[in-house]
Amino acid sequence: MDASTAVLSGDFGYVVLVMIFSVFMLMWMGFKVGQARKKYEVPYPKMYSDDDRFNCFQRAHQNTLENYPTYLLLQVFSGLYAPKLAALSGVVWCAGRIAYAQGYYTGDPQKRLRGAFAYIGLLTMLLCSIIFALNLLKITNL
Repeated sequence: MDASTAVLSGDFGYVVLVMIFSVFMLMWMGFKVGQARKKYEVPYPKMYSDDDRFNCFQRAHQNTLENYPTYLLLQVFSGLYAPKLAALSGVVWCAGRIAYAQGYYTGDPQKRLRGAFAYIGLLTMLLCSIIFALNLLKITNL
C-alpha cells in the first residue's frame, strides 16, 4: 500500500465502532468505582482506601486506563492493515478487560487473571500493526 494514495477501507467503520464501545466500557468501569466509593465511604479526592475492597474497583479501572493508550494506538494501526481482524481483536481486548474487572471486583485480586485472554486481542493487534509498518516501508508485502 502506498501511503500517499491510501484509501480508508469502509470496513474501518468496524474499528471505529469497537473504539466507541471501549469508551462505554471505560465509563462503566468509572461508574463502578463511583458506586464502590459510595458503598465503602471513600470520599473524594482520596484515590485509595484502607479498605481493599474499594481498592480492587479503583485498580481495575486505573489499570485499564494505564493500558488504554497502547490499545488505542494498536487498534488504529492494525485497523488500517486488517480492519475486520483488528475490530475482532479489539472486541477480545474489551471483553478481556471486562472479565478482568469483574474478577477484581470480587475482592480477590487473583480473580483478575480471568481477563488474561485480553492479551490475545492486544498481541494480534500488535502483529497486524508491525505488518502494516513493514508494508509501508516496503520491507514485506503481506
